[in-house]
Amino acid sequence: MKMKLEFLLLGLISIFSFSNISGQKIVTGKIINRETNEPVEYVNIGIQGKETGTVSDNQGNFQLLIADKNLNDTLTVSCIGFNIAKVGISKLINADHKNILLTEKAIDLKEILVKPKKYKTRILGITAKNKKILGGFTENKLGYELGVAMSAKNSAYIRKINLNIASCEYDTVFYRLNVYEGTLKHGFENIMREPFYFKIPKSQIKDKISIDVQKLNLVVRGNFLVTLEYVKDLGKGGLYFPISVFNKSYARKTSQGEWKTTPVGISLNIEADVEQ
Repeated sequence: MKMKLEFLLLGLISIFSFSNISGQKIVTGKIINRETNEPVEYVNIGIQGKETGTVSDNQGNFQLLIADKNLNDTLTVSCIGFNIAKVGISKLINADHKNILLTEKAIDLKEILVKPKKYKTRILGITAKNKKILGGFTENKLGYELGVAMSAKNSAYIRKINLNIASCEYDTVFYRLNVYEGTLKHGFENIMREPFYFKIPKSQIKDKISIDVQKLNLVVRGNFLVTLEYVKDLGKGGLYFPISVFNKSYARKTSQGEWKTTPVGISLNIEADVEQ
């Protein structure tokens, strides 16, 4: 008998409903590239450290339900490749134009990856395959992010992201991959230089998905976190993984929300060349 772990006990926390807006306001806006005047897709928008956030659509538009008690707070707007923007919620509500402008970061020349003379390909992360107890994305909430913390004593060049899949209820999966350095205590910093999305139809989803990320030149050392982020409305459904009761996962319910740990770990791992 399979058991779906409604995992992220976070799922038991009440979620805002657009049908019940007593004491709340719907804030709308559009994220625009300041240099090109083009919309910016899949941008994270939310109140830092709180469970209020969302992700813009592929045309830069967003809609966010804000409790009256948070109307004097500030929205943090962030996207890989752009500088972070801050905007007062009350200011945005009262503005004639709801555009939020993002400025592109200065482009750094890509580092040339020089592999060490001695390295070994290793699997880091969680490799559980037992499908009797499942965990994963139980909420279709934009900005919901879930992943696994790992560690490499020496430099590690990430070749592949591996996902062991137990069950997929979507017609197509579409997620953003994020890689952070740091720890829960000291904070996580995203080291991606450009957004990386993967889209796979259900018909092609088998027990294991391997995503080649060599072209991203992701090199990590010490503590790091690899996550999947729900950035596009996929309709009803869920994506579930085998879990390990001996590990834990890291999650946040919304964009800019607080990271929390869960009592079990989803089966997500990486293949990396690790310096010896």
